[in-house]
Amino acid sequence: MLSYTEIIKNSFLEEMSEFSALNAIFALISSLIIGLCIYYIYKKTFKGVMYSTPFNTSLVMLCLLTTFVILAVTTNVVLSLGMVGALSIVRFRTAIKDPLDLVFLFWSIGVGIILGAGYYVLAYGGSFFIAAVLFVFTLHKEKELSYILMLDLKNETAEVAANEVLRKQINRLKLKSKTLVNGQPELIYEVKIKENDTAFMSELFATEGVLNASLVSYNGELNA
Repeated sequence: MLSYTEIIKNSFLEEMSEFSALNAIFALISSLIIGLCIYYIYKKTFKGVMYSTPFNTSLVMLCLLTTFVILAVTTNVVLSLGMVGALSIVRFRTAIKDPLDLVFLFWSIGVGIILGAGYYVLAYGGSFFIAAVLFVFTLHKEKELSYILMLDLKNETAEVAANEVLRKQINRLKLKSKTLVNGQPELIYEVKIKENDTAFMSELFATEGVLNASLVSYNGELNA
């Protein structure tokens, strides 16, 4: 009768497959194809403040590297255990500010794992479905976009005047932060306006006591 240790060992070894150069080449080529598709989809669906080409390129490379690693660990027991130990001490400190970026990262890693395991149909079919869902959400455009308006004012009187201008020109206005620096108010608003409808900025800047006015795209984060 086999011992418990031998049963576990045999079951584990049976899951390991022999290395096939042809399968490895096909998996890596498939990984490159899907990775390039992810690259294109990320570029077309990006709605953040600053598009980053290096980050998008890293999605392709991450897909390839994950496939490369999975191909190795599924064919060698010792290598798989060593890889687990090596990856357990790796720390990634890159901050992900846009939640959608995290989705693309996980997509790239997931495709790499699936292709490395040999599930090609699942990788292609799943990627096609995810891409379709992303495009559906991207095609839906909001009538009003979120922006952050930052004002540097001379005094409280200027604040009252600026507020009057904003409430006449903007329907959806929300104060996010107010700071006093040497008695001069610094205000940060979240505003909802139609795309390219920024004519109110000229009237606002012409208001007496408004020292500076800046309007930037709002990505969901606020650092006051």
